[in-house]
Amino acid sequence: MSHAQLCAPPARSAEGRAAERWGTLARVERGPDEADAPRSAESLLSDVARGDDAAFALLYDTLGRGVFGTCLGVLRDPDHAAEVAQEVWVEVWRTAARFDAGRGSARTWTLTLAHRRAVDRVRAVQAQRDRDQRVLDGSAEREFDVVADEVESALEQVRVRDCLGTLTSTQKQAVVLAYYGGRTYREVADELAAPLPTVKTRIRDGLLRLRDCLGVTS
Repeated sequence: MSHAQLCAPPARSAEGRAAERWGTLARVERGPDEADAPRSAESLLSDVARGDDAAFALLYDTLGRGVFGTCLGVLRDPDHAAEVAQEVWVEVWRTAARFDAGRGSARTWTLTLAHRRAVDRVRAVQAQRDRDQRVLDGSAEREFDVVADEVESALEQVRVRDCLGTLTSTQKQAVVLAYYGGRTYREVADELAAPLPTVKTRIRDGLLRLRDCLGVTS
């Protein structure tokens, strides 16, 4: 999805926007006890498997930079890395129950997902280049997988746009600033001239509504 179609945030460093994009949207309010008590990634992933949003936000805080760094190391492009990192965190939410502590650490499991996703993106990009070259060469052949990927991607973009339309105007404004603009809670609150707790609630409720609309379940 083109970011420019939804908003045009002020320029920021590409790495800064990318590292915050998904985590900012995923964050929910959590109490001081949770914030002050360090927890292992394994414990957090176990809670994520039970649908715990707060544990998911803490897990992102713990492993977010590692996931983005893994994607960036493979893709060499901050924007592509940010998109793939988002996909990784959706996959973590969906498949957390598959984690087996007996086969490795939560960090290894998560970064392995990131590496696989990044490699898949490289292959998809290469497949697209190969397709374009065949067109230039006058060949009418197109691999079925490439066509299917294009159709699926287009449908997914339409679904996201449609689901954004189900949010209230205040939720959509806050979510777009956080997700596509890479803003922190505080930055969104300052830009909207709204109280910080109110902005947190808008982003949290908007995230939950988007997740339900897109069919992302625990």
